[in-house]
Amino acid sequence: MDKKIKFAVIGCGHIGKRHAEMVTREPGAELVALCDIRPREELGIEAYDVPFFSSLTELLQSGLSIDVINVCTPNGLHAAMAIQAVEAGCNVVIEKPMALTLADAEKVVYASLKYRKQVFCVMQNRYSPPSVWIKKMVDSGKLGKIYMVQLNCYWNRDERYYKPGGWHGDAALDGGTLFTQFSHFIDIMYWLFGDICNIQARFADFNHAGLTDFEDSGFVNFDFVNGGMGSLSYSTSVWDKNMESSMLIVAENGSVKIGGQYMNEVEYCHIKDYEMPELAPTNPGNDYGPYKGSAQNHNFVIRNVVRVLSGASSESITTNVLEGMKVVDIIQRIYTLKK
Repeated sequence: MDKKIKFAVIGCGHIGKRHAEMVTREPGAELVALCDIRPREELGIEAYDVPFFSSLTELLQSGLSIDVINVCTPNGLHAAMAIQAVEAGCNVVIEKPMALTLADAEKVVYASLKYRKQVFCVMQNRYSPPSVWIKKMVDSGKLGKIYMVQLNCYWNRDERYYKPGGWHGDAALDGGTLFTQFSHFIDIMYWLFGDICNIQARFADFNHAGLTDFEDSGFVNFDFVNGGMGSLSYSTSVWDKNMESSMLIVAENGSVKIGGQYMNEVEYCHIKDYEMPELAPTNPGNDYGPYKGSAQNHNFVIRNVVRVLSGASSESITTNVLEGMKVVDIIQRIYTLKK
């Protein structure tokens, strides 16, 4: 048996616990530590019989053998903690977004290159069957020239999510609706169609004025550098529950709409000389009790990390650090239009 890849998870909220669970389920992985600033008793992590630390510094100075640190803390802390972990000789998995500014994202890339450590960005929507399928369709040229792409993200995030005293909604720690809620949809768009330019945007804050430091809704339109035009409409003001996240593509040889609550089903496919295959079912969405998140694909992320670090010859990083940086860059360029 090859030696297992040793993981430590920093940040034991919803997503951190999901990471810990997926590490313990993955045969080639081993969970060796957890870390959070809150007391262990408050975190609901009884299931994990591993050492617990109250700071990243304490964890890194513990003498434990660690291959990978999973950074699952509030957004505004991701870059600094990733750099600290890389400088200490660890590979890193960063929850989305990898940073809140392009400058910080660049520092993570620089550290990764300087210390020769791998940095994996979590963009779990890339693993859902409709995403895998549409990526093949676009890359193969089957759709021909891309004319228009419309991305719609209509979710519910109310006082059940933006709780007083939490980091969600805080300008410095959260960063904004596009960073926390919808960065993985921007990632899918970038992954499929490349970079954007000629951005125009309008923002509104309809019902989150008392809950967050930033907008809850926006209309953004742009051109793709590779040709075609696109738009992004998003809101967290939807009443009571998530409505949909969808992507509509109009291209030279056909049109496609991927929809559902988290882009989990192909709703329309009409393409020249093409018969749509039956796709595998998408994993259910992350269930946080009163509110729902994107599809549960973190297990694929952990598996990818294990395979890459174990030297599986054919395995490449699913979302590398440069792609993570581009998503931050795109969101930052959209948000500069707020002024």
